Amino acid sequence: MNEHEKQSVTQADLAHIGEGVVAYLREIDSDELLVKFPGMPEIATGTRLWAVFAADGRPILLTDERSSAIAGALEQQLTPVSLH
Repeated sequence: MNEHEKQSVTQADLAHIGEGVVAYLREIDSDELLVKFPGMPEIATGTRLWAVFAADGRPILLTDERSSAIAGALEQQLTPVSLH
């Protein structure tokens, strides 16, 4: 590739990076739950939980403890990575 050639990466390409290998852990509050976990029953406002997402953003699990989120990712043979 010379200096004038550009390689492009699509959003679909990015969505597959880490697929089947990485799980993203993120602390989430009750206000975000309905957006990330459709169909979820209501939880008291201000409740903080840990969510685990696949590399493509698909929710995998929700728990009240970070250690449980890590264990859930490891059970699925995924490498847990924290998001802030």
